[in-house]
Amino acid sequence: MNQELYYMFVKLARVWIPDAEEVWKSAALTKNYEDGDGSLQLALEDGTNLEHKLDPKTKNLPYLRNPDILVGENDLTALSYLHEPAVLHNLKVRFIDSKLIYTYCGIVLVAINPYESLPIYGSDIINAYSGQNMGDMDPHIFAVAEEAYKQMARDERNQSIIVSGESGAGKTVSAKYAMRYFATVSGTTSEANVEQKVLASNPIMEAIGNAKTTRNDNSSRFGKYIEIGFDPRYRIIGANMRTYLLEKSRVVFQADEERNYHIFYQLCASAHLPELKDLRLGSANDFLYTRQGRSPVIEGVDDTKELSTTRHAFTLLGVNESYQMGLFQVLAAILHLGNVEVKDRDSDSSVIPPNNSHLTAFCELVGVSYQDMSHWLCHRKLRTATETYIKTVPRLQAVNARDALAKHVYAKLFSWIVEHVNKALVTNIKQRSFIGVLDIYGFETFEINSFEQFCINYANEKLQQQFNMHVFKLEQEEYMREEIPWTLIDFYDNQPCINLIEAKMGVLDLLDEECKMPKGSDESWAQKLYNTHLKTCSLFQKPRLSNRAFIIQHFADKVEYQCEGFLEKNKDTVNEEQINVLKASKFPLLVELFQDGEKAVSPTGQPQGAGGRTRLSVKPDKGRTSSREHKKTVGCQFRNSLQMLMDTLNATTPHYVRCIKPNDFKLAFSFDPMRAVQQLRACGVLETIRISAAGFPSRWTYQEFYSRYRVLMKQKDVLQDKRLTCRNVLEFLVQDQDKYQFGKTKIFFRAGQVAYLEKLRSDKLRVACVRIQKTIRCWLARKKFLRQRRSAITIQRFTRGFQARCLAKFMRRTSAATTIQKYQRMCVARRRYRQKQAAALAMQTILRAYMARQKYRTLLRESKAVVIQKHARGLLARRRFKRCLRAIVYLQCCLRRMRARWELKKLKIEARSVEHFKKLNIGMENKIMQLQRRIDEQNNNHRATVDKLATLEAGHAADSERMRVEVTRLRGVEEDARNNANRANSLQGELERLKKELATTQKEKKTIEDWATKYRDEMEKMVSELKSQNGLLKSEKDDLNRMIQEQRQQMTEQMARAIAEETQQLETDLNEERSRYQNLLTEHLRLEEKHDDLKEEMALSSNTSRPGHRRTDSTHSSNESEYTYNSEYAEVDEGSRVSEVDGGRAHMDSGRGMDTNLTLKLQKRLGELEQDKQQLRDELENKEELFQRARARDDVEHKKARGAELEYESLKRQELESENKKLKHNLAEMRQSLLGNQATGAGAPGSPAYKVLLDQLNSSSEELDVRKEEVLILRSQLVSQKEATHHKETMTEPTHHVVDVSKLKDTDEIKQAYVGLKDTNRLLESQLQAQRRSYDNETEGLRSELQNVKEENNRQQQLLAQNLQLPPEARIEASLQHEITRLTNENLEILTDNQDPTASREARVTILRRMVDLMEQLEKQDKTIRKLKKQLKVYSKRIGEMGVGQTEGQTSPGQMVDEPVRAVSIPRREKDFQGMLEYKRQDELKLVKNLILELKPRGVAVNLIPGLPAYILFMCLRHADYVNDDEKVRTLLASTINCIKKILKKRGDDFETVSFWLANTCRFLHCLKQYSGDEVFMKHNSARQNEHCLSNFDLAEYRQVISDLAIQIYQQLIKCMENILQAMIVSGMLEHETIQGVSGVKPTGLRKRTSSIADEGMYTLESILRQLGAFHSTMCQHGTDPELIKQVVKQQFYIIGAVTLNNLLLRKDMCSWSKGMQIRYNVSQLEEWLRDKNLMACGAKETLEPLIQAAQLLQVKKKTDEDAEAICSMCHALTTAQIVKVLNLYTPVNEFEERVSVSFIRTIQTRLRGRCESPQLLMDTKVIYPVTFPFNPSALALETIQIPSSLNLGFLVRV
Repeated sequence: MNQELYYMFVKLARVWIPDAEEVWKSAALTKNYEDGDGSLQLALEDGTNLEHKLDPKTKNLPYLRNPDILVGENDLTALSYLHEPAVLHNLKVRFIDSKLIYTYCGIVLVAINPYESLPIYGSDIINAYSGQNMGDMDPHIFAVAEEAYKQMARDERNQSIIVSGESGAGKTVSAKYAMRYFATVSGTTSEANVEQKVLASNPIMEAIGNAKTTRNDNSSRFGKYIEIGFDPRYRIIGANMRTYLLEKSRVVFQADEERNYHIFYQLCASAHLPELKDLRLGSANDFLYTRQGRSPVIEGVDDTKELSTTRHAFTLLGVNESYQMGLFQVLAAILHLGNVEVKDRDSDSSVIPPNNSHLTAFCELVGVSYQDMSHWLCHRKLRTATETYIKTVPRLQAVNARDALAKHVYAKLFSWIVEHVNKALVTNIKQRSFIGVLDIYGFETFEINSFEQFCINYANEKLQQQFNMHVFKLEQEEYMREEIPWTLIDFYDNQPCINLIEAKMGVLDLLDEECKMPKGSDESWAQKLYNTHLKTCSLFQKPRLSNRAFIIQHFADKVEYQCEGFLEKNKDTVNEEQINVLKASKFPLLVELFQDGEKAVSPTGQPQGAGGRTRLSVKPDKGRTSSREHKKTVGCQFRNSLQMLMDTLNATTPHYVRCIKPNDFKLAFSFDPMRAVQQLRACGVLETIRISAAGFPSRWTYQEFYSRYRVLMKQKDVLQDKRLTCRNVLEFLVQDQDKYQFGKTKIFFRAGQVAYLEKLRSDKLRVACVRIQKTIRCWLARKKFLRQRRSAITIQRFTRGFQARCLAKFMRRTSAATTIQKYQRMCVARRRYRQKQAAALAMQTILRAYMARQKYRTLLRESKAVVIQKHARGLLARRRFKRCLRAIVYLQCCLRRMRARWELKKLKIEARSVEHFKKLNIGMENKIMQLQRRIDEQNNNHRATVDKLATLEAGHAADSERMRVEVTRLRGVEEDARNNANRANSLQGELERLKKELATTQKEKKTIEDWATKYRDEMEKMVSELKSQNGLLKSEKDDLNRMIQEQRQQMTEQMARAIAEETQQLETDLNEERSRYQNLLTEHLRLEEKHDDLKEEMALSSNTSRPGHRRTDSTHSSNESEYTYNSEYAEVDEGSRVSEVDGGRAHMDSGRGMDTNLTLKLQKRLGELEQDKQQLRDELENKEELFQRARARDDVEHKKARGAELEYESLKRQELESENKKLKHNLAEMRQSLLGNQATGAGAPGSPAYKVLLDQLNSSSEELDVRKEEVLILRSQLVSQKEATHHKETMTEPTHHVVDVSKLKDTDEIKQAYVGLKDTNRLLESQLQAQRRSYDNETEGLRSELQNVKEENNRQQQLLAQNLQLPPEARIEASLQHEITRLTNENLEILTDNQDPTASREARVTILRRMVDLMEQLEKQDKTIRKLKKQLKVYSKRIGEMGVGQTEGQTSPGQMVDEPVRAVSIPRREKDFQGMLEYKRQDELKLVKNLILELKPRGVAVNLIPGLPAYILFMCLRHADYVNDDEKVRTLLASTINCIKKILKKRGDDFETVSFWLANTCRFLHCLKQYSGDEVFMKHNSARQNEHCLSNFDLAEYRQVISDLAIQIYQQLIKCMENILQAMIVSGMLEHETIQGVSGVKPTGLRKRTSSIADEGMYTLESILRQLGAFHSTMCQHGTDPELIKQVVKQQFYIIGAVTLNNLLLRKDMCSWSKGMQIRYNVSQLEEWLRDKNLMACGAKETLEPLIQAAQLLQVKKKTDEDAEAICSMCHALTTAQIVKVLNLYTPVNEFEERVSVSFIRTIQTRLRGRCESPQLLMDTKVIYPVTFPFNPSALALETIQIPSSLNLGFLVRV
């Protein structure tokens, strides 16, 4: 027992102990282990104490557990303790906790079937693994495929990927994904889509070769080896498939819960299809061959849909519809054949009943005779040397013959399909190398194992031997390469088991020998096996209770095979006569199946019966007969094909994938340890671990060891030589020299040594932590003590000060109290004296006042008596007067009551009338008029009543006076009648009667007064109630108004939000359209480049076929341009290339060229792309136009939403319009009156000039009316639309209010009528006053208007006289300007009278729009005039030149002396340079060659003005436009575009070149816009620059072409930058330690990752920053637009963030706390770079937000629910899949960190379940943001540009 072992088995050390259920269980030691102890005291994880007994003989201690930081490692060989429990636990943790299904085990990839679809196989994952080293990323099937692909390209050696495992472990899926990876990363050399065909073969082979078993729903029942061929450029060119041992017995028999091959069930499920009606199929339960397993349906699988997929795959592979129907016909015939019933005739013969429907269907489907087939199903032919016999067969043999025929036909069909698949995948291109994918059955053991399991296990024995030899070889090569001493490692060799099977007198040999015996049987063969091997071979055993079985000890387990059926399956016999009947079939496909079987002889020596194995490309020997091949048994054929497979694998570099089935119940992410251990033992993973553990499994480079275990070294031990330092430290720490070895570059450790070193390191760190904690706690305690001491001193100081202040305060209070007492006593004495004095004075005052009051009362009493007498007498007189007045009032009341009742009846009738109610709601004007008329009537009635009352009062007064006179007369007569007694008595009686009448009248008067009082009280009460109701109505009205205002405000806010959302959506749609358009441009460019490559290849082939033949075309057009702009001037080599292409096409027409289908397909594709691009361009323009319209519409609606109420505005506007019309009508009348009254005269009113002026004024007024009506109509439409769409809820409530009011009117008519009368009276009074004021104002306005008309008349006459003197052009302009001024003034005057601000604002907007329209018309006319003038000048110049030429032609020789005088004008024009360059047409090629093709950005272009080539090209273009030469413009632009494309194609990888031409292309585009003459672009120009605008041609279409070219250059620039940055990002952002010492290096396995220690050739963050700075400085130097630079930087940072985050999500070793700190620091450095370059506003920082949040996620706490809530709110830029992935991958680097629990991850998933996001895990690194080119005008004047001589452009002439 060594020291290290004693050190490890201490208290709390964790070990593994065996367990019956969990295989291995974890436990911890409760006390230290001492040498000699017979047991270990352990505590299980559940707290149970256990005593573990040790073997007294071996004293073997239990396995130690690895440290927690090593649990969950990507590579099992990275574990310090390599043993079975460690491997099992690591796989379980990764599979269950981290949801990781892939794990490395040295060179083996272990894949566990999750039984669930995982999002880890998308194109983004493929792109992430492409180009990466196998150890740099997390384990994945794509990593294995990438390693094979890279080794094929690097070592130029063929590769193989061997996928093995049990049925249901996922072999087929793994092989499928490996092939998908090759198809994705490599591509093809042609448009034949070979990679799609390779992938399309999978559905076909699964349909005909896969079936449901008890362990797997899609189990492969055959083995296949697919060779994927590659050309010299390592692109897929084809494939070839070999199959092994098809399980033919499944066609006729299936066990319970199993199915036949999928294709049968697909056909039965699709039997309803019209094209399959003739097959006479039904349900799967109707056929014997598909119902035996009693499980015809697979859950979650649609067989009808699967058949559609299979048919599509057949079509893709070139199998036409007729052949497909033929295949389905044969398959249906097999099903019908299985239903043929054979009956016993006697014991030795059988018969098929006549007219058997299924046999009839079979014969009709395969085209054979019913009699022949029914005969040979029940008979057989025996041949002897001399005779031939036909013998009947019993029923059992007949059924067996029927099943053998079905199996044979299916095998033939399987072979035919495989052969045609290979034909579809074959290619004529020479194959450089291949990668083979072997998907073969794993080791199988069932309750009953037969011949198929024997062959499968035999194949696995051979593969396991090859695997063991390869692992051993790699292990020994590693030791030899590092030059360390090694001894031969012992490993399990299964050669004895292989010899038992395939050697001479082995199992297969004896089986073949028994098959040759005439009466051979399974029992006799078993006895031969017992006799031969039972005593000689330890691997062969005999079961105790059986004589027809045998046991073989395989490398994985013991398997018992049942001998029954071995001979029959090995012979694979079929009745020859039945085959002859099928060969005579009328069905062509069936005949073809059996003819192929006769002709095709496989080079492997396998016939048709070998399970459908296909031959290689080696042609068979025609002279050799196939009779001998037919005699080979199935075992012999399988052995030969297996040997051929092993030879192929040995000739390649193998890569191993071991698939593990986690449980037998197909549960998602459920791990059964017992089943997993069985498979790990069977597939060789544990053997790999054992071989690795036998040597030195742990390997560290010297740098990694130094970095990890630097803490174990002392300062004096650290030397300059790190290797020597590591050696010294190891010799000190590990005493046993055999525990490690020093290699050339690595240190090799035995198993367990790394754990020992890790424990030393953790102990050292723990001691250091304790020391640090002790020191910090001491410092904190001392700091606390000092703080408390300072606090105590401060408290004491303040306490003593407080006490001193209290004493001083007491002394001050004592002194103050004495002083207060003195003054208080003085105050008390003074107050007492003053009280006595005041009492005496009060008594005197009271007495004197009493006496005065007595005297006053006496005087007052006398005065009051006089007053009472006066008032009593007045009272008596007033009473008499009031009695008369009451009588008069009573009469008036009666009359008014009567008339009020009449009016009340009328009001009731009117109130109940519906027409009246409608009239009340028609409008205020009608109601007002009615009320006014009613009030007038009431006033008239009132006046009549008053008049009548006055008449009655006058009559009553006259009667009273007459009665008084009569009384006086009677009194006089009384004196006379005293003497007459009779007359006196009569008068006395008359008087009594009058008194009685008076009393009656007084009673009635009193009654009327009481009624009037009561009526008045009721009326007052009614009025108060009406007032209260009126108040309620007002409050309701206020509430409704407030609600309307709130709803209007809410609607305004909602509309604003909707506008913002719609704007944002439109912007998003616009960006998407731009992105689609730019992606389409990229695709177009790629196809164009491909087209050019094909042209070159065709030209090369034409030159090769006919050397020296070159055809030049003088009329060559620029077909290189993708925009189809023709040009007669293209580059010479371009013309020669196209001519060569034409020659190549001529050769193709003659039959010697290449295939024209590809060219036609490319041309068709180009045409489609052109159409798509045009459609996208139109759609983009429409989107932008819609966006602008929507924006303008939203602004208008937003402004209108802020106005007052729409109803009030419309009502007031109508009133104002009506008043305006009245005023205009009055004005027209005044004008007419003026016209009629004015005298005639030339300049006087009424003259022709005056009439013309009036006509103009009338026309302008009419036009103004029309415009205003249009504005009103438009506004009303907008208002109605807005009310209909946005204010439905707002308008519903007022409607209900109106209804309520109407109800109120119906219910309370009197109150409503009273309120209406009062309001009407007030309204009429206000209207009368308003009418008086308006009448006065109107009169005054008419007077002022009359004066204005006179002044306007004079002014119009003056302007008319002035205009008549101007020229016609100026006259038009002046008249328009005058019209604008006049209309503006008139409208503004009208607006001043309008009091509505909203209407004023809208009218003002209308006026301004009208003014803008008029100004635009004016400017367009000016523009047209200028253009016509320029053209006139050009034409005049040409006419002059023609005239000069004619004059020159007519001059005499003597006149030629005067010719040089005409050249004087040339220098003068040079001085007045117009910013144009003239060149000859033949110099165009030289221009583009010197300026584009031969211009070097690093050479001559460094000292140029930024954008100088663009300026020169535009100046040349200006001259072509100036001379109106359209051909020259077209050819110059086409040549420029072609040459820029050519230089980018030639030097597209050079960043400076691409940046240079991007800047110049953008500058050329800006020049085309700046000088286009469009007003939008001209407003930024100077006056001189506006003179340089293009005059003859509109180059808007060319601007779009050049914009597309700029987009392509931009995308090329992004790709160039991405290629440069791609190699730096992962190393600089993740692997390099910017902060040294923060993160440590964990132990790694065989798949070494890139070290995080900075090596010499490693990229760092500084490298990235330097590269970004170089990019930025280069673009600035080339004059790139600042906005474009911002977009480029944003794209750069997106690439950095996306690549970094993707690698973080795929690398478990990078997900740690320390790495999160490194990432955040690196991001801060990138942000600092942005600040230095003033680029923080470009949006680049936002692209790093996902990476920043991922780094924060690595550093935050991950324990409680609060932490989960914080993570969910923090990581809003990360998807749920990314968050969960980071948490699953989080790995502690040290033991002090904790892992993330599974419950916490589930909590996160629950909280994030409601998110609507993409399930994609990785960010798309290929995304390119849509680029825009904002207009950036140049202030540089074209006339100031000088052309350097270094450009060799001397042929350009300045104009």
